[in-house]
Amino acid sequence: MGKSTETFSKKEREKKKLRKQQDKREKTEDRRANAVKGKGLHEMMAYVDENGNITSTPPDHSKRKTILAENIQIGTPKQEDIEVEVTRNGVVSFFNESKGYGFIKDLQSQESVFVHINGILEQIKEKDKVTFETEQGQKGLNAIKVKKAAK
Repeated sequence: MGKSTETFSKKEREKKKLRKQQDKREKTEDRRANAVKGKGLHEMMAYVDENGNITSTPPDHSKRKTILAENIQIGTPKQEDIEVEVTRNGVVSFFNESKGYGFIKDLQSQESVFVHINGILEQIKEKDKVTFETEQGQKGLNAIKVKKAAK
């Protein structure tokens, strides 16, 4: 008489396969038993409230805000020209003579303004008090017509 050709791994695979089939049958029967059919459209609806949250209750129209179409701005607004005082006072916080640029700290607004050697009328160095005008550059305000302040 011949030996059985079933090995341990074959038996294990068969057991797994049978377990999966049994689990699948149980899930199917469970779904059929607990199925709720005939839900109406109203029960399946979802609404968005005034805060953007999903709810099951219809929105309250009294809280609705009216928005005019002409008030909606699409894209980025055009940058308006900023009116700047004619002459400003400041202190040179940094200046590199070899590279030809530096920064001036505006005494009134405490903001740092870029200065290039082309915008300088008199020789300046760090910690000098200066007067200057500004113009809009590619990356922000640039100081022009920079000269030492009268003491």
